[in-house]
Amino acid sequence: VQLVESGGGLVQAGGSLRLSCTASGFAFSTAAMSWVRRAPGKGLEWVSQIASGGTIKNYADSVKGRFTISRDNAKNTLYLQMDSLKPEDTAVYYCSILGDGRRGQGTQVTVSS
Repeated sequence: VQLVESGGGLVQAGGSLRLSCTASGFAFSTAAMSWVRRAPGKGLEWVSQIASGGTIKNYADSVKGRFTISRDNAKNTLYLQMDSLKPEDTAVYYCSILGDGRRGQGTQVTVSS
């Protein structure tokens, strides 16, 4: 299993970023996937998840209405569109197979006020 996140960076509050996660080594199209994050000095926080077919999506209350999860099974890629970013969204973001502890190396998102 390999998960490679990208797309993070430094953005001002109110801005947007789109994260990507390229997956390999497993049947991506049949796997429910999730995004989780770890803010500085805090534990791992679940952000969003998406069913294998892409039709069922769930979000943490803290990001609902601002973040959109999606996937392209033909490209083995998971996405997280993040809009109206807030300083409290600053964290390392990871993608993961839902229910599986394995994650990629993560991508840093920093939101300045």
